[in-house]
Amino acid sequence: MQASTAATATGTAGKAVTYTKQDLTWSLSMFGTAVGAGVLFLPIRAGLEGFWPLILIALLVGPMTYLSHRALARFVLSSKRNDADITDVVEEHFGKGAGLLITILYFFAIYPIVLIYGNAITTTVDSFIVNQLGMISPPRWILSGVLVAMMMGVMILGRRLMLRATELLVYPLVFILLAMSVYLIPDWSMAAMSVDNIPAVGDLMLVVYLTIPMLIFSFNHSPAISSMALAQREAHGDDAVAKSDIILKRASMMLLGFVMFFVFSCVLALSPAQLAEAKAQNLPVLSYLANQYDSPVISVVGPLVAFLAIFSSFFGHYLGAKEGLAGIAKKSAPKMVTAMGDKGFDRALVAFFFFSVWGVAIINPSVLGMIESLGAPFIAAILFLMPMYAINKVPAMQRYSGKLSNVFITVMGIIAISAIVKGLF
Repeated sequence: MQASTAATATGTAGKAVTYTKQDLTWSLSMFGTAVGAGVLFLPIRAGLEGFWPLILIALLVGPMTYLSHRALARFVLSSKRNDADITDVVEEHFGKGAGLLITILYFFAIYPIVLIYGNAITTTVDSFIVNQLGMISPPRWILSGVLVAMMMGVMILGRRLMLRATELLVYPLVFILLAMSVYLIPDWSMAAMSVDNIPAVGDLMLVVYLTIPMLIFSFNHSPAISSMALAQREAHGDDAVAKSDIILKRASMMLLGFVMFFVFSCVLALSPAQLAEAKAQNLPVLSYLANQYDSPVISVVGPLVAFLAIFSSFFGHYLGAKEGLAGIAKKSAPKMVTAMGDKGFDRALVAFFFFSVWGVAIINPSVLGMIESLGAPFIAAILFLMPMYAINKVPAMQRYSGKLSNVFITVMGIIAISAIVKGLF
């Protein structure tokens, strides 16, 4: 009989699969992948209509996060090859053309995030210079150029060291965000919880609809799914699916508790008008709190955490976007890549990212708008819709068909992708 503290799942032949310390390490890895700069913008979008829409959002985001990532892990594990990543699995099931398409979708799921972070870090540092240091705002084209060059320069000079450092940053970042959530409790407005502030049904549903792309972005840990699933296959063979399921369930529970506590705390401490002002200023919520609170702790820690969260999140996404663009170029124009040589090709990639990220940072578009219209829809296509399509078309996935959860994932994915259409109007 299992101890009451041990989680179990059913593996092959009805065998119980227990949640172990090693599984906890993987759950924490999924958690760390998801917690980044997106969390700092989520309270702004989710709280624009006050407290009550958060209840429905909290009920939706847990199943959205777990079921979609579970489906993607199952898709990876549907391959006949033990070492196949997502692109390999797509090629195996749908052909090389589809493999290239998925590579392109991956690139466009990650590349907008790189643009978002270049813009967000410029706005965050500019706010800190003006509001905390009391200095004059520097020309944005200079500030953004220096910051983008600094972030990319660190990558060029010490890739492995920086990847290790960003992994280590996750845990203090999580601790500080949790501490900030608790710190804000005395400033919670109980009036916000009054039934008199419940919005009309139409307004409530509109807020939830507009928040879904942001939820997908903030809770996304799909970049780590492939490596996790393959590790479970290597260690547990036929029980890899059950192992992946239980790891992802725990990770989703951690994310739900931590992220939504932070969101609730921020929304209850700030009015909808203040959150709208933060959105208009294009600031992460911690930078806005630093400008509002007469507290040396928040005024220093808030922008610092925002800076670290954006800075650390940039590296992984930059690497992924660069590798994705390199893969597209090598598959679609191999002769051109060969003619350029390895060094020339790498310099061209670096130049493309520097000038595009710098240009967007100068223009300073809405960070929330970019997430909703560019980042989240492409993530949703890979994370929500591709596994559902596979369930209907791939024999190895058809054992998962006929589930109500499939309908739920499909609907949420379509809603997120509709953000592209919404953005056009």
